[in-house]
Amino acid sequence: MHDDRTLVEARLRRVLDERIRPAVYPESVPLEVAVWHAPGEPVPVAEGLAADVEPVTVGSRWGAPWGTSWFRVTGTVPEAWAGRTVEAVLDLGFDENMPGFQCEGLVYRPDGTPVKGLNPRNQWVRIGAPVQGGEEVRLHVEAASNPVVMDYRPFTPTPLGDLETAGSDPQYTLTRTDLAVLDETVWHLVTDLEVLGELMAELPVDAPRRWEILRAVERALDAVDLQDVGGTAEQARSRLTDVLAAPAVPSAHRISAVGHAHIDSAWLWPLRETVRKVARTAANMTALLDDEPDFVFAMSQAQQWAWVKEHRPEVWARVKKAVAEGRFVPAGGMWVESDTNMPGSEAMARQFVHGKRFFLDEFGVENDEAWLPDTFGFAAGLPQIIKAAGSRYLLTQKISWSRTNRFPHHTFRWEGIDGTRIFTHFPPVDTYNCSMRGAEIAHAVRNFKDKGAARHSLAPTGWGDGGGGTTREMVAKAARLRDLEGSATVTWETPSAFFAKAEAENPEPPVWVGELYLELHRATLTSQAGTKQGNRRSEHLLREAELWAATAAVRTGFPYPYADLDRIWKTVLLHQFHDILPGSSIAWVHREARATYARVADELGGIIDAAQRALAGEGSVPLLFNAAPHTRSGVPAGGARPAEMSGRTTRAERPDGGHVLDNGLLRVGVDARGLVDSALDLAAGRETIAPGRTGNLLQLHQDLPNMWDAWDVDEFYRNTVTDLTDADEVTPGDDGVTVRIVRTFGASRVTQVLSLPPGEKRLVVDTEVDWHETEKFLKLAFPLDLHTDRYASETQFGHFFRPTHTNTSWEAAKFEACNHRFVHLQEPDWGVAVVNDGTYGHDVTRAVRGDGGTTTTVRVSLLRAPRFPDPETDQGVHRFRHALVPGASIGDAVREGWRVNLPERRLHGAGEVAPLVTVDRDSVVVTAVKLADDGSGDVVVRFHEAHGARARATLTAGFPVAGVEVTDLLERPLADTAPPAVDDGRITVRLRPFELMTLRLKRA
Repeated sequence: MHDDRTLVEARLRRVLDERIRPAVYPESVPLEVAVWHAPGEPVPVAEGLAADVEPVTVGSRWGAPWGTSWFRVTGTVPEAWAGRTVEAVLDLGFDENMPGFQCEGLVYRPDGTPVKGLNPRNQWVRIGAPVQGGEEVRLHVEAASNPVVMDYRPFTPTPLGDLETAGSDPQYTLTRTDLAVLDETVWHLVTDLEVLGELMAELPVDAPRRWEILRAVERALDAVDLQDVGGTAEQARSRLTDVLAAPAVPSAHRISAVGHAHIDSAWLWPLRETVRKVARTAANMTALLDDEPDFVFAMSQAQQWAWVKEHRPEVWARVKKAVAEGRFVPAGGMWVESDTNMPGSEAMARQFVHGKRFFLDEFGVENDEAWLPDTFGFAAGLPQIIKAAGSRYLLTQKISWSRTNRFPHHTFRWEGIDGTRIFTHFPPVDTYNCSMRGAEIAHAVRNFKDKGAARHSLAPTGWGDGGGGTTREMVAKAARLRDLEGSATVTWETPSAFFAKAEAENPEPPVWVGELYLELHRATLTSQAGTKQGNRRSEHLLREAELWAATAAVRTGFPYPYADLDRIWKTVLLHQFHDILPGSSIAWVHREARATYARVADELGGIIDAAQRALAGEGSVPLLFNAAPHTRSGVPAGGARPAEMSGRTTRAERPDGGHVLDNGLLRVGVDARGLVDSALDLAAGRETIAPGRTGNLLQLHQDLPNMWDAWDVDEFYRNTVTDLTDADEVTPGDDGVTVRIVRTFGASRVTQVLSLPPGEKRLVVDTEVDWHETEKFLKLAFPLDLHTDRYASETQFGHFFRPTHTNTSWEAAKFEACNHRFVHLQEPDWGVAVVNDGTYGHDVTRAVRGDGGTTTTVRVSLLRAPRFPDPETDQGVHRFRHALVPGASIGDAVREGWRVNLPERRLHGAGEVAPLVTVDRDSVVVTAVKLADDGSGDVVVRFHEAHGARARATLTAGFPVAGVEVTDLLERPLADTAPPAVDDGRITVRLRPFELMTLRLKRA
């Protein structure tokens, strides 16, 4: 037989595009259209429906950036269409190649009932099936003219990312507003041919099945009268029946399809627009559930559910009904799909507390899985948190974006720093926007790395962000792929059903230990410094507010601010979303975030002040309140008393124009350029700075990644570096015992103050940068005279080790990494910590000197200046605090990290305030002291072992205790854990390395 394969395939493409698809709507009549452009921000639905409208025609431009236009479409169904299926086809100016990221609409009936969303691949609204002739049609469309911030030249700087700079030019052209007859037979023929054509293209050319499909397609095309597609569609379909009925082979890969619409809680649009995106998608999906009995849809992010409840109650009613039927599924159990690298210990825990509690309170549903398809890597402390929240599974696919190494598993157990293992799945379809194309299904099969041991995978199916979710076309394709020879089988299933099957068939999968590092998007640890500092400050203020309010409530009857703390926590958790905290959103998002963090700080400051004043009482005793988990200046953790001062610091000038700072513990040399050329640990007689090198060295790099500007820093940035060694001023500080340094470079200015606090072995570096660079990367370097092949970075509830070498491509790829409050480097008998109050990105490198010694350089990432999606990223004044801690053990690093993030608070009062709880071992760190969320008055204490060793510790309550329970993060007793005994308020616990524990203390 002659090989005519390419001829038939080309014929299929053309006939589908030019004849069959256009015949889906064989008849149409125009609808009349009128519009009202809402001034300013979006208006309530009732106001939009009642607004006075002006006539408008197809072809008209509409929609200023970020505006809202209310279209009214009206018309009459022709009598000749009686008994047929009729739809309104409404094209607001969509680009079908960009399913999200552009204009969108939500359709309402005149009474305000939502119908469904309008999106680029979802432009239809069912009028009737069958329809009555002469029926009047009246629909309202709330249309959002969100500008296209990222288009076919995706990383071009644009002013469209902020309402204040976007201008007022119309963004879209109204393209189609018709009533049309839907020929359902032709629609099904399109789906038949698409499924078979896409499957055929993925099969081997020499496979018999491919040729069977080819011949069936050829026969179907022969049956189509190109001048009467509708009249011959049924005959064409009949010629495909046999190839569509051929069942899959028994060994076929099995795909669990989950309806999905990944909606970034903010990204290339502001938070307020996500409220409407979620409502549009939820309306779409509840409508699709009504039409498709096998379909299942899952939505994550409790915050988004809460937005629907608050802002779109009419959509919420439909959602609640679908949840009760088990087909609209709460997923993930987190407040948002947060970043997991940067949120602190308690914040990461509260993501699950608030997310799971919302779903429990609203629906009685508890999630088993963490659902984080798009998060930029996963911290090594996360498995323990997932388990402590009562969950068992994790889903993500983002690691497939790694650029250097391919992850070796799709289904595995992920082991965290404490030994907790979580059953984890990476969908091999490699997208969270699966559309059921044959290429996607075939890729999942070929790509699946666990063949032989397992054959189940999951496919999140639907258009995300502005795409409206799963479409009826995807559901129709999935129905044909349920049991089709040559393809994986596809079944709609909930996430929990998938995980149960996957774990049952592969109960002992491979194990991956340590962080799930994404070899991409490393610059998200640095971009938008103001957002990151706002998050760090908010986390620690929340700790203080809970601690002092709980202490005051127990001691003085102070009214514990349950509702305020709940609301503020949710605000902070929202801003940990994986495009807000990482700094990868438009200018509008980060401008609002900075303002929100300022309000949060003011409100929490008020709570802290009121609680401390209630505790202090009236008096003149100078009190230092210590919110850190370790004693400071003689003040116990969680208590207040007069500070104990010890030691003094001196500053002397050097002959070379430099300075020497000395406090009896540490002697620091600062040269005439303001660089640290010595940091001598006096007790150990050990020099910290490598020979011939200088610390406190600011380094400036060119920084234009190949793509993903705010997200990425590519390794070649290191090829060019400028050491900022020229100083405008190196002078004594105003107090006479510090050194002040001023440098200018480019259009920017840096002012630093170096200080040695009395009685403390740490060099504090306060840096103020007035930053006006573009496409530059600023780092602060400390070259250390220290030999080690690994270093520790703080993560949630512990720390994690990374290599200092690059033996393999896996190690080399980690050229920019995350830490929380500290990094720590250690030789067996001596170490160094670098601590910070609000930076996350860093790098550590090593080199061997001519004298044979090793220089290990720690560099803190301070600022970047990408121009997309925010052209003015980080322009302006920033303040950072870092400390170099020579002679530091890991315990010192933990303590100093807390110290720099929890400044002392001082006020006058009647006398000492005893801590509400104390722990007798420094390695056991209390991360939260609060009252139980249920309002019972019970005291909840959360703590963990922080040094990486076993610990036996006694927690002592400073109040009468009637009983104690070990609980999960939601403060529920753990059924399989015996409560520790209470002896006169003393509770003894034993902890594994990095083990997290929550105790609930019942007050007597």
